[in-house]
Amino acid sequence: MGRASVHVVIVNWNSGAQLRECLQSFEAVAGDDVTVRITVIDNASADGSAENLQTAVPLAVIRNEDNRGFAAACNQGAAGSDAEYLLFLNPDTQLMPGSLERPARYLASEYHENVGVVSIQLVDMNGNVARNTAREPIAWSLIGNGIGLDRLMPSVFPPHFVTDWAHDETRPVDQVMGAFLFVRRDVFEALGGFDERFFVYYEDLDFALRARQRGWSSVYLASARAFHRGQGTSEAVPERRTFYFCRSKMLFALKYFNPIGAFGVILATLVLEPLARVAAAPRSAGNILRAFGMLWKDLPDILRSSRS
Repeated sequence: MGRASVHVVIVNWNSGAQLRECLQSFEAVAGDDVTVRITVIDNASADGSAENLQTAVPLAVIRNEDNRGFAAACNQGAAGSDAEYLLFLNPDTQLMPGSLERPARYLASEYHENVGVVSIQLVDMNGNVARNTAREPIAWSLIGNGIGLDRLMPSVFPPHFVTDWAHDETRPVDQVMGAFLFVRRDVFEALGGFDERFFVYYEDLDFALRARQRGWSSVYLASARAFHRGQGTSEAVPERRTFYFCRSKMLFALKYFNPIGAFGVILATLVLEPLARVAAAPRSAGNILRAFGMLWKDLPDILRSSRS
């Protein structure tokens, strides 16, 4: 393999110091045999997190006047790239030596020509490896996930995330987590990028499914690592996080399931899920009910979006 080129796209929204820490971490991959450039798309942050950014590699910062959402901002950052590989990286991540070179070498191998998407081990501040791969959902599993039955009866309602193995070996998976999404650029372009109807959440799952339909698999690569804090910017807005998560879930159901399955997911999400969430976290009842109130209000738009 020659020197690979990687275009890193980071979408920022009020990430505070985390974006700077992420950019500083590129010093850790200075020894990687890759050529790197970064594009930061700032989605109308109000905390100054996109000001006066510095890093060891070429950096471009694009500021949006409005929050365009994660999927649209990723597409915006990747537009016109001529790099071999695209890395969609969350600002609450930090790279480690080999974070870029090892996935690039994996994809460059003649034995992995059918692999389109790769992610690596993501560890927390204690060094614990996250269970960051997921199963392709069916309507039944999405209903169970939403009301907590996947924790009570996992054999009947399979959990979305794969938790029954230690993520200590490389293997093909249905989906890798979007916090570190390493993609062949030609695959990304062939698929038309992310589906921008998913404002945030489920865009990575949708991308993985569309890639597999075109013959490209996703692989979890255990030989490289990065740090990932998790919920780095969304934890401050629990109502909006719940709203967008459930909205994307309903859009996913409408896109991939038959009418009966999609109706079941939507009904369970709008009626049963808020009850289950309040029962599990009664102190957050106000936030939960406001989030689902927004979801009910947005239902006509969700249904219209699914037909576009």
